[in-house]
Amino acid sequence: MITSTTVPQYVDDEDGVRRCYPLMAQLRPHLATEDEFVDRWRRQVAGGYRLLALLEGSRVIALAGFRVQENLVYGRFLYVDDLVTDGALRGRGHGEHLMARLKREACILGCGRLVLDTPLGNSLGHRFYFRNGLLATSLRFNIAIAQ
Repeated sequence: MITSTTVPQYVDDEDGVRRCYPLMAQLRPHLATEDEFVDRWRRQVAGGYRLLALLEGSRVIALAGFRVQENLVYGRFLYVDDLVTDGALRGRGHGEHLMARLKREACILGCGRLVLDTPLGNSLGHRFYFRNGLLATSLRFNIAIAQ
């Protein structure tokens, strides 16, 4: 259960995940319903996905979703799937606070890197990442596969 605090907390239960939905929907508007978000969260948790929330009172104001991965390029690394601060509260240091926590988590978990993907057109996000010490080191390509 998540409670009011300035220290990011793990969200480990369905009620907490549901409280995160309005903010996650700002980042991922294709998640049409709270139930869809909860279902995806459940599946991803099986693969090591974790949610970290920053609260103001009972309101989730910043959120990070991440997992530990390993590959031949980076070795063991912390991959950030989702990072969002409420659009009305940007510029107040909440994102930096979460990013600092993610870096500490990476260190604690024995990861040599923190890695994330961001759209090419996300120039404000790029500035944020550069300010927080991240460098653009690759370009990811993808293709939708018809089901």
